[in-house]
Amino acid sequence: MKKLLFFCTMILFMLAPAQSRDKNYDKIMASKNIYEIDAFLRDAHDNDPRRKILKPRLMDLIGKYIKDAYPDDQRVPKLQEKLALLKKNPSTKISFEEMTETIKKKQRIVYENRLKEINNTSRYVANKAPSTAGTSNVNTSSYSDALTKAKSYSPSSGKASAVATPNYSASSAMMGKGEEAEFALLMNDSPVEHKNKTVQLLNKLFDNDPSSKDCIVMIENKSDCDMIVRIEGVGNTKYRLAVPAHNENSIVVQKGDYLFTSVVCGAQYASQKTVQKAIMVSLSNPK
Repeated sequence: MKKLLFFCTMILFMLAPAQSRDKNYDKIMASKNIYEIDAFLRDAHDNDPRRKILKPRLMDLIGKYIKDAYPDDQRVPKLQEKLALLKKNPSTKISFEEMTETIKKKQRIVYENRLKEINNTSRYVANKAPSTAGTSNVNTSSYSDALTKAKSYSPSSGKASAVATPNYSASSAMMGKGEEAEFALLMNDSPVEHKNKTVQLLNKLFDNDPSSKDCIVMIENKSDCDMIVRIEGVGNTKYRLAVPAHNENSIVVQKGDYLFTSVVCGAQYASQKTVQKAIMVSLSNPK
């Protein structure tokens, strides 16, 4: 019995130095190992000054790994989730649920009406544009201007009344200048691009084929601020979707694992999602 106790004591003494070596972070500042830095961030005190350097480094290392990863890499979803946790602001509210058939029907109506508006706009601009010999191209300043004119056009009078162009400046106050310009660019597709996107969304809303390689992501913006939702997958698979305040927008993406990020009224939002079915993501004002 004494020999057994002595043997157990010796094993404990041998394991103790090994455990202390495992927790030794003396050289952590030189590390470029994802798992080593992640372990340090889990164990380190909240006020440890090394966190300010190692957290951005870990986010950068994970981002590079995801970009260079193979499509079937099983570690990607977990790393995306870890990256989301590193970026996420705890005050950001997010609800995530499957897009039901009721939501699909609602979206079909929205995009069918939008397609009618686009067709009406095209006809109105074509009728008002001066005819040019040998060409059928229509020159318009922007889709938003044409759409505004089309909505105010009265077939009975044949005239278009003056209507103010939509202004996003008030709800874009929390955006930086660069992101505000990017938002405006995304919101002002050409008529052809806008029509193609709308037709693609409608086709996908009516498509119930489970073998399809893509599906719809709908973003519902319940906040008081305009936003750009960035959807990043493996490699160079990236999508951007501009969503005005108190509005919604949709996009067709390839099925797969994605990191969703955005800035909601100044608060950082980040979440890892596996997109295999049509989904709806709802974002609200940060508390």
